[in-house]
Amino acid sequence: MSEDRTVDNDWTGPAAVEAAGGVVLRGAHEAPEVLVVHRVRYDDWSLPKGKLDPGEAHEIAAVREVEEETGVRAEVIDELSQVVYQVVDGWKRVRWFVMEHRGGDPSDRASDHEVDVARWVDAQQAPALLTYPADVELLTEALAHRSAGGDR
Repeated sequence: MSEDRTVDNDWTGPAAVEAAGGVVLRGAHEAPEVLVVHRVRYDDWSLPKGKLDPGEAHEIAAVREVEEETGVRAEVIDELSQVVYQVVDGWKRVRWFVMEHRGGDPSDRASDHEVDVARWVDAQQAPALLTYPADVELLTEALAHRSAGGDR
């Protein structure tokens, strides 16, 4: 099994696992914060994401997973790049969305067996915390999208 996560919008192979996640931003455009999670199983810092439920759309799954893992309600603004990587069963594809905070706070979240910490981090400091380079690329993409006025 590989932990190599690659941003790859041209990848079209079959995915054994479909997932969705959110790069959730809040605050002023000049000093935004991003929502990050620490996962117990992997001892990593990443962005909230999770597997789709049967028949569930990626956008809906991203909103649901963000709220389940962090206690934060967020609105999808636009789709970002996808990330693919190998897992035990084959390939996992995660479709990512830039999202804006609409309510809730990580301190209010319910206990979660996957995530032990969820918190807001200054977006300029987040790259030093995030474990995977692909997550840093997604954050950079989300910030550029936001700066370009990509909100719906």
